[in-house]
Amino acid sequence: MSFADLGAHPTLLQALEARGYVSPTPVQAAVLDAAMLGRDLLVSAETGSGKTVAFGLALAHTLLGDAPTLPKATTPRALVLAPTRELALQVQQELAWLYGSTGMRSVACVGGAPMAQQLRALSDGVHLVVGTPGRICDHIERGSLKLGEMQALVLDEADEMLDMGFRDELDRVLAVAPKGHRALWFSATLPREVGELAKKWLANPARVAATPAQQAHADIKYVVNIVAFREREHAVVNVLRAHDAPAAIVFCATREEVSRMQATLRERGFRCVGLSGELTQPERARALQMLRDGHAKVLVATDVAARGLDLPDVSLVIHADPPRDAMTLQHRSGRTGRAGRKGTAVLLVSPDRRQLLARMLRTANVNTASWEPCPTAETIRSLDDDRLVTKLEATDVTPTDEDIAVARRLLAKKPAEELVAALVTISRGEFPEPEELPMTVSFAHKLLAAMSQPQRSYERPMPQQRYERNEYRGGAGAAPPAAPYEARSESRAPAAPYETRNEYQGPPRGPRPEERGAPGPGPGPGQWFVLNVGREKRADPRWLIPVLCRWGGLQKEDIGVIRVLDRETRVEILGRAASTFRERIAMPDRLDPTLRALPLEDQGPPRRPPPRSTWRKTTER
Repeated sequence: MSFADLGAHPTLLQALEARGYVSPTPVQAAVLDAAMLGRDLLVSAETGSGKTVAFGLALAHTLLGDAPTLPKATTPRALVLAPTRELALQVQQELAWLYGSTGMRSVACVGGAPMAQQLRALSDGVHLVVGTPGRICDHIERGSLKLGEMQALVLDEADEMLDMGFRDELDRVLAVAPKGHRALWFSATLPREVGELAKKWLANPARVAATPAQQAHADIKYVVNIVAFREREHAVVNVLRAHDAPAAIVFCATREEVSRMQATLRERGFRCVGLSGELTQPERARALQMLRDGHAKVLVATDVAARGLDLPDVSLVIHADPPRDAMTLQHRSGRTGRAGRKGTAVLLVSPDRRQLLARMLRTANVNTASWEPCPTAETIRSLDDDRLVTKLEATDVTPTDEDIAVARRLLAKKPAEELVAALVTISRGEFPEPEELPMTVSFAHKLLAAMSQPQRSYERPMPQQRYERNEYRGGAGAAPPAAPYEARSESRAPAAPYETRNEYQGPPRGPRPEERGAPGPGPGPGQWFVLNVGREKRADPRWLIPVLCRWGGLQKEDIGVIRVLDRETRVEILGRAASTFRERIAMPDRLDPTLRALPLEDQGPPRRPPPRSTWRKTTER
């Protein structure tokens, strides 16, 4: 069916035709269905399926009615919230061409952009505001953004906004939104947290699953390369060289990894740019524009680039660091294979993480991943030979008389074979040199062969004590394991010690400062704080301790017990260091601004959660 058959607003049909939109995607057809007209919607659709145009079409009848154009702009008639600056700016650009003939005025309110420009645009009057939750709340508190006449509210990537810790901001915006507005919540997935938020704020929304799970990866080829951890950067070089994609994205876990990977690739001759949360908004926009214009071929990024960005030429995604969960895997890989185009996602994994990655792929419904050896230098040189032959054979240049004269002079001095060989050598120099992978080659083929045997399959569950321990008690020289907190009460029988990776018992407890006459904070009675990360976000005392020391101005001796729960982590800060920590956490952490901590007042230490067995009964061998 065409857009006109589905009842798209007549004013928008011309814009769709001018952009080459002929038939709607499944999500666009779903929101235009007559049964959905005017209703609140919870829509799940794969990334790259045309969600932005979908909610733009769905808003048309709400904003325009039967009129061909919008009235004079005053206060906003629609608000769109997006998790990242890049996605918000992209949404504004998409809706700008879609509503170009309606006279729509819009503004993007995102962090990192000049506040004065946004204030001026809002005071002049706009029909549409697109922004990130934090900046939108700033404008609401300033009184510069008034939502009294808002008719529609769109949440784009709602699950990502909740995952990034924007629950308070979303509650704030939804609380001031006028009653009776139309809510359109779009996301690639609809986890339980989104359902709970919808139950609180929406009345009888219609749920739309526009993409079946088995079709979510139809245009993406998944390849897993097992590489030695020390050769990971060299493996990225070889994967880029082997695929020779017009544009590629390399995902790393941290900003530091992005900087190091970007420097490595530049040293080897790749035209690359970096994208991470520490960049200013103009720097981030410039990096993306360089990739779109072809001035750069590789974007090295953190997961800030994993959502919503539409980069049409990207045909290769490399997971240099494994994604933290199945949802991140889907969104990272979804930067390619968009809108019917084919793409490849390559995951680099060390031998000790291959079983975790295999389970992650199954959770993400990726059942066709190919486990292959990483491309070697010999393989890439062979591919280069074929590419050079194809390139030189396809050369269609009409030489000038001067060029022919120079060619004759050369042929008079050297044989034609030597001259062609020199041309090949010069052309080969345009390619970055491939890397040798001695450690990877030494074990990869044997390991892949072993994985193909049923009795040694990577799908077998690992023993509990190797990957699901729930308490960490320190390294060499640490205090003997302490009993759980409730076992310290005289009214309870002592509990048996338990070993987990998600609890840290702190430094050895000595005399209190007043007992030893020392002025420093020292060990002693502590104050408890709650962090907004838990087991679901792979929190672990081993990386939390340095983060707490950096962010809170602490020494390791100032940190007491750390207990990692499902969705939060509770930390005991000892002695006088607690007051310093309370002051420091009032400001976001420079390297991880999504991390938050609040005092746990008058509740005492948390109880130990009951142990959960991780053994899985299976008959598969």
